[in-house]
This record gives sequence, structure tokens and C-alpha cells, in this order.
Amino acid sequence: MSLNARIETAVAAALRSAHGADAPPQLASALDYAVTPGGARIRPTILLSVAMACGDDRPALSNAAATALELIHCASLVHDDMPCFDDSDLRRGKPSVHRAYSEPLALLTGDSLIVLAFEVLARAAPDAPLRGMELVRLLAARTGMPGGICAGQGWESEPRIDLSAYHRAKTGALFIAATQMGAAAAGQESEPWAELGARIGEAFQVADDLRDALCDEGQLGKPCHQDDLHGRPNAVAELGVAGAMSRLDDILSGAIASIPSCAGEAALAGMVRAYADRLVPQGARRTVPGE
Repeated sequence: MSLNARIETAVAAALRSAHGADAPPQLASALDYAVTPGGARIRPTILLSVAMACGDDRPALSNAAATALELIHCASLVHDDMPCFDDSDLRRGKPSVHRAYSEPLALLTGDSLIVLAFEVLARAAPDAPLRGMELVRLLAARTGMPGGICAGQGWESEPRIDLSAYHRAKTGALFIAATQMGAAAAGQESEPWAELGARIGEAFQVADDLRDALCDEGQLGKPCHQDDLHGRPNAVAELGVAGAMSRLDDILSGAIASIPSCAGEAALAGMVRAYADRLVPQGARRTVPGE
């Protein structure tokens, strides 16, 4: 089974578990709407790629970890789009959840997806309890405070932003979770994998800044030029397009160099390069280091 098929099958099973005779129909529908069809599923793909590079001896646990991570990511998108944050009408080329279902249901959708993520991990944990506990810890750390995506969103309400902490939490946290959880699901120490996740997250942030500046709404499937509109610090404003591309190349070189020694090291490096090529807007592409 391909990585994409593994992810979609596991995510669909998780969503089915949230349905039932007593489930409020609109909220159940909103959960499906928020998660499917998905985007690139880059975070769970990285997680499974790391797990496979480390042996992937508990594939059911790896699938649960990938699903839980994607559910957290989708929850964050639902909340990010709400009027109290980005007030975005579009997500993945269709109306955002609060536009399609209402603000109260969007809030409950995000909350429900977060809870469902940890339920998915809890159901899979008996297969390898110590690994399961570590997966719960890692996902919680990269979701909440002080260094998770909640903290990242919180920085936007501060009068002065610590830019490094902001990007590390808002964008980098779930990429760090992806690499660390992939290793943990396969029974490896998670800490050596944090740097790879951080570097991928940093690359994703720069690429996202480039897309926001260079693409239109039709290409992105969501509103563009949001960094300028909201006055957010970003790589294009700081470095220009050429400088941001150069910075992206440097980050990717460091990401590939940071991959811990493992049986699947070469394949993992190839995956990082392939995803890097997909991240960059068509008009700004350059050769990725190492190709």
C-alpha cells in the first residue's frame, strides 16, 4: 500500500469512528468536510517516511500517529480561518468551515478533531504502550503550550513578536512532531530527529511566504497576500524573492545533512528533495541542493 493510501485509509477510519446514531448530524458532517479531501498530507507523509526509514515494525501504530497528526493539523486550519484569527473565506478551494457550517460549528469541529486525534493514539497504544505514551507526549507538546501551534497562534496577539519563537511554534511544531513521532512509532529515540523536523518546518515557512507573495487565490485555494494584509513578518518582505529562494536552498541543504543515520537515510533524503520541489511556486523554482 502506498503512503498516500495508508494515510487516507487510516484517516477515513478515524472519521467513521466519530460518527454514530447519537452524533449531531451537522457536526459529524463538518468533521468530514474539514478533513476531506485533504491537501498534500505532507506532515503524515513525513511521519510515515521516517517510520519506514527506521524499520516501521509497528505499522498500525505508525498509521495512528500519522492520522492523529493530520487531525491536529486540520483542526488548526479550521480555527485559523475563523473571524477571530485570519477571517478566511476559503480553504483548499472551498468555503472554510465557519462559512459552510457557522462559527459555532467551526469551533466545535476544531475542538472535536483535537480530541479525536488523541483518541486515535489511545486506541492504538496497547500494541506498544511505551511507544504510545511517547507519541501522546510528543503530539501534546507540539500542539499546546509553550512551544506548540497554540503558542504560535498566541504570538499573533502579543504587542511584540519573537519571530524565531513564532515561526518555530506556528509552522515548525507539527513538522518536528512528524519526524519525532515517526521515529518514536518505530521504537527509536525521538530527540535526534527534532532538527530535521525543525529545518523542514523552516523551509515550509519560507516556501509558504513565497506562495503567499507570488501565487493567486486560484493557485492557492485560499486567499493570497495575507502576510501583507495582516502585517506579518515574512521572508519575501525581508529578503526579496531571490533572497528567500536562496534561504530556502540553504535550509534544505541543512535538512538533508541533519538526517540521523538509519537504514532508510537515502530514501528519506530523496523524499525531502521531492517535497521541496513541490513546495516552491512554479515561477520561482531553482535546483534543490543535492539533486
